Amino acid sequence: MTENRNLDNVVSSSKEGLGGEGAAHLPNGGSAGCGGGRKRPLEEGNNGHHNNKYRPKKRKKMPGPILPKNALMQLNEIKPGLQYKLLSQTGPVHAPVFVMTVEVNGQLFEGSGPTKKKAKLNSAEKALRSFVQFPNASEAHMAMGRTLTVNTDFTSDQADFPDMLFNGFETPAPPEESFYLGSNGTNGSFSSLGLVEYPLLGNSGATGLSQSSLGLPLTASVPAFVSPAIAKNPVMILNELRPGLKYDFVSESGESHAKNFAMSVVVDTQTFQGSGRNKKLAKARAAQAALSALFNMQLDQTPSRQPIPREGLQLHLPQVLADAVSGLVVDKFSELTDNFTSPHARRKVLAGIVMTTGTDVKEAQVICVSTGTKCINGEYMSDRGLALNDCHAEIIARRSLLRYLYAQLEHFLSNNREEQQKSIFTRCENKQGFRLKDNVQFHLYISTSPCGDARIFSPHEAAFEDQGDRHPNRKARGQLRTKIESGEGTIPVKVSNTIQTWDGVLQGERLLTMSCSDKIARWNVVGIQGSLMCYFTEPVYFSSIILGSLYHADHLSRAMYQRIADIEDLPQTFNLNRPLLSGISNAEARQPGKAPNFSVNWAVGDQGLEVINAMTGKDDLGRPSRLCKHALYSRWVRLYCKLSQTLRIKGAKPSLYHDAKQAALEYHAAKQTLTKEFHKAGLGAWVKKPIEQDQFSLQS
Repeated sequence: MTENRNLDNVVSSSKEGLGGEGAAHLPNGGSAGCGGGRKRPLEEGNNGHHNNKYRPKKRKKMPGPILPKNALMQLNEIKPGLQYKLLSQTGPVHAPVFVMTVEVNGQLFEGSGPTKKKAKLNSAEKALRSFVQFPNASEAHMAMGRTLTVNTDFTSDQADFPDMLFNGFETPAPPEESFYLGSNGTNGSFSSLGLVEYPLLGNSGATGLSQSSLGLPLTASVPAFVSPAIAKNPVMILNELRPGLKYDFVSESGESHAKNFAMSVVVDTQTFQGSGRNKKLAKARAAQAALSALFNMQLDQTPSRQPIPREGLQLHLPQVLADAVSGLVVDKFSELTDNFTSPHARRKVLAGIVMTTGTDVKEAQVICVSTGTKCINGEYMSDRGLALNDCHAEIIARRSLLRYLYAQLEHFLSNNREEQQKSIFTRCENKQGFRLKDNVQFHLYISTSPCGDARIFSPHEAAFEDQGDRHPNRKARGQLRTKIESGEGTIPVKVSNTIQTWDGVLQGERLLTMSCSDKIARWNVVGIQGSLMCYFTEPVYFSSIILGSLYHADHLSRAMYQRIADIEDLPQTFNLNRPLLSGISNAEARQPGKAPNFSVNWAVGDQGLEVINAMTGKDDLGRPSRLCKHALYSRWVRLYCKLSQTLRIKGAKPSLYHDAKQAALEYHAAKQTLTKEFHKAGLGAWVKKPIEQDQFSLQS
């Protein structure tokens, strides 16, 4: 027989002390009643006797926050000495239900739970409710022990929403003191539970987006009180306000490793849609969209993930718009690549531009989509404007938009008034040039943060505890950066002005191209229309910049406009544009693998994708792209000749592409002001391409 050394099977004596009278002696000569009942291990090779050197280690107390008092503790402080009695036990053995009672002020309170402890806690809660008045919900939850140590993000991509033990107090509150979860009023004050006091929609104290400004009807029957929404997801909250809603499955899209589901719900005759990686998340986001639009309720988000509204008229709810724009671009790319099965569906970055013409995002139209992450190899530069220098997706998308703008201006080549009405442009009042029609807006979508300053400090998704940029004043913040030829990534520019020469690049010097962050920042000053389009139109700006992943509010806003916020003395028609900045609810999955060397583009009216070799700036057969300088310049020349009477810029017809660009004096004045602002802020000097690239004509 082997000796049983499992001390857990030995029952210690009720007598204390070592070897005391009545102590239970073990076969090995030890005692079961060792000092306070702590069992000592046997030491091998010591004849079964205790090692006298053994000293029980004291447990170290770990420092931590002081836990709030639960209802049991609170009640005991107010009414000490209360007796809790077991009234009954029901249910099966594996799932019992205990009922405990406590008598307070001559009144009996019952509480039930799966354990006696929880039943006692429940009865204590009911007793407290009977005579303790809490001035606000946060104090009540503190007393009930429901303080959450972290804010719950109901829109995060987790499998399930947390299911808490307790529901909110149902004690009625005055109508002027309603509590909403994360409502975005400036008068609201956040408690430790993430609750915000906010007046009912339509009161004079309400700020931010009003329903009337969004074209949404005011809801007449808003409840006077909404119970605190601790541990309630948007579906639960909406169900309390509008019971019996039905959620409909809309669509399933996306690549196999990044599926996207869409669900919709009709509330007060309005349809709200949400998307997510599973149907449960999509339902929650549809409910959240309804809560935001109809009840002005916003679920808490960490500052780094919150949208930054644009300056001026906001025609759409930010998150609703962002998700809609993202979905439209991805769906169009899916359509163009046979549901992502085409070889040209491979990509690292997807970009697109969506146009809206009013408040209804359902009427939005995808103008263009593109992919790409590479720049031209220096040896393939063209002195006739036949090669694309920069094939990054967002840059290609903007060039595709230029084709669309030219097509819209070409409507005015016809004398037919109905044909002219089809254009998104209208003639200026002074008959000099054109401008966009009212409420026409363009929204740029990029599947990830643009390379350069926006991305370099945000390589991962914003964590929930992320409270923004902790080092905003570091010298590296905001620096101008250039892309690496024939590779990915960016490097800071030199402080002094860098002049690139044609022969230097051909002999092996790396061709430098400004990062996408820097180019988009420039578009926010000089416009997206470019210098040639300034002959015909006023500056055109993006109304929104939406990221599919790696959205960080601080870093993106700094890169897009905040680093040049002090810019002054811009020409009259130019300004510093501050568009809406937003991520999407369902952040796009990272695209693993090596980036392809090709870039694709499509715009409204095209039959299919154009595939360009990013290294050569042309297609695989050596043909120039429909987006190259030469192609766009030829369309400009045609318009210049036909619309010469309504030009904003007068003068003799330029013979060279370079001369035509330089004649747009206001545009170049704005560009020089921007360059000086970057230099004045110590952010570096803008790097220009060799001047020989633009010295061409259509006849050359």
